[in-house]
This record gives sequence, C-alpha cells and structure tokens, in this order.
Amino acid sequence: MSDPRADAARYRAEQDMSEEERGAEGERAIAAAPRWVTQEQRWAAVETAIQLAIRRGEFDDLPGAGKPIEGLDGSSDPDWWIRRKIANEGLSGIAPPAIQLRNEHHAMDATLDQFSRESDVRAHLDDFNSRVRHARLQLEGGPPVVTPTHDVEADVAAWRERRAQRSVGAVEERGTSVDSADTTTPATRPGWWRRFRRGA
Repeated sequence: MSDPRADAARYRAEQDMSEEERGAEGERAIAAAPRWVTQEQRWAAVETAIQLAIRRGEFDDLPGAGKPIEGLDGSSDPDWWIRRKIANEGLSGIAPPAIQLRNEHHAMDATLDQFSRESDVRAHLDDFNSRVRHARLQLEGGPPVVTPTHDVEADVAAWRERRAQRSVGAVEERGTSVDSADTTTPATRPGWWRRFRRGA
C-alpha cells in the first residue's frame, strides 16, 4: 500500500520540474522520496520538519503569538469549537439541537422572568421539555443531548418567588425615592393663582 505523503512528494517534484528536467535525474529524485516504514519514523520526520520550520522563522509573528489561548477555562465541553464558531460568526438558530437546548437551559430563569402570566411560563416549560425529549431520540443527528428536562412546578414556584422579590424591591425603591424628594405636598404648597392674588 503506497504512502499518501510519498505520493504527494512525488507529485510536487513532478510539478516543480520542467519538461527537460524530467529525465533520468528527475526519476532518481522521485524515487528518493521518503518512504517511512513505521509510525515512529513518520513522527520523527514530522518533528524534524517542524523544527526546521521553527529555525527558518516560519512560525514567527503568527496571529495570537504570545497570547493565552481563548476558551481554556477548564470546562470539559465537547462542543466548545461549535460554540466558538457560532460566537465568532454571530450566528443564531443554526446550532445543533443539543447546543440550542443547552443554551436555553442556562438562560431559562431570564427567559421565564419575561413572562407576566403563569400560564405562559407553564406553556414555555412544557414546550422546552417536549423539545428535549424529541432531541434525545437523535432523529436529526448531531452531538448527544445531555440537557435535563425542567420540573415545571419547581420552576413556576421559583418564578413566583423572583417575581415577588422584584415587586418588593420596586416598592422599596419607590419609597426611598419619595423620602429623598421634597416632602412638601401640592396641597400645602401655594399655587400660582394664590400667589398672584396675594400679590394683587
């Protein structure tokens, strides 16, 4: 079985030579192309080529040289490259179901907080759970779906609690804004008509 790298080297050598040079000397050059017997010999040849390229300076001034590699935060996400591509390209709605569902799962609280009715919250959670169950069947292919389904009752209770906290916070904020404002009410403050009549 021929080695594809040796075949590529022969092809490059043939393309680089002119018609006159493709005589006996060209045949000897093609025959002298490296033929590796073991995997270790291939690795050694590749390592030698890399070291020679480093000495020639072919890896100098590459983009990102001397900077930390982005995305090495210790997470073991097998789909990191898909996420990075989607983020770099600003793409939306084209990720595999496993990634779309995982993103929705992480942003579920913020999504539910946008709803004002409990029926809408329940409908959204039911729809999410049915999409997770459908994606687990792997009918569309792609990476495996590991996103859990949501407990509707627990999420609705958490939504109610967050909603109550937001309303209490809004009332407290209004109370502090009233206290910090001028305490003179319009009833005790003389109106412009009374001031006009007094002046008259």
